[in-house]
Amino acid sequence: MNATAEKFGYPESLLARFEHWLVLLRPAQPTLGSLVLVCTDPVRRFGEIGSAASLELAQATDRIERVLAAAFQNDRINYLMLMMVDPDVHFHVIPRYAEPRDFEGSSFTDSHWPGPPDLGDLLPIGEAQRARLGARLRAQFEALTPE
Repeated sequence: MNATAEKFGYPESLLARFEHWLVLLRPAQPTLGSLVLVCTDPVRRFGEIGSAASLELAQATDRIERVLAAAFQNDRINYLMLMMVDPDVHFHVIPRYAEPRDFEGSSFTDSHWPGPPDLGDLLPIGEAQRARLGARLRAQFEALTPE
């Protein structure tokens, strides 16, 4: 697996696998349900992904959007392709919320709504709560029938 996926906790953080993409729970959560979508092809530029990976990207984002909407009724999703530190093709998937969302007895606020997300401003989610978040999202990915 590429170094970017491993940096973001693969294989423990894996929520869904496609032929060319992995959906990972982002270890650091700027907003509730933040993910990383990592291309498994050995490419370092977005323009280098093949046609199969490109087509599958639409399927992966559709599934992500349906899972996050079902889990937390997000208002928007920001897809950030930064690739400054981690060079493998990947997106940070940041669900956005106009109002706080509750999970496991805690309320989480998107403090930068409606502006750009701040990936350094993290929610106070502990290891156990992050594990339960991953389990919940993984189960929703597994239950979702691909369209």
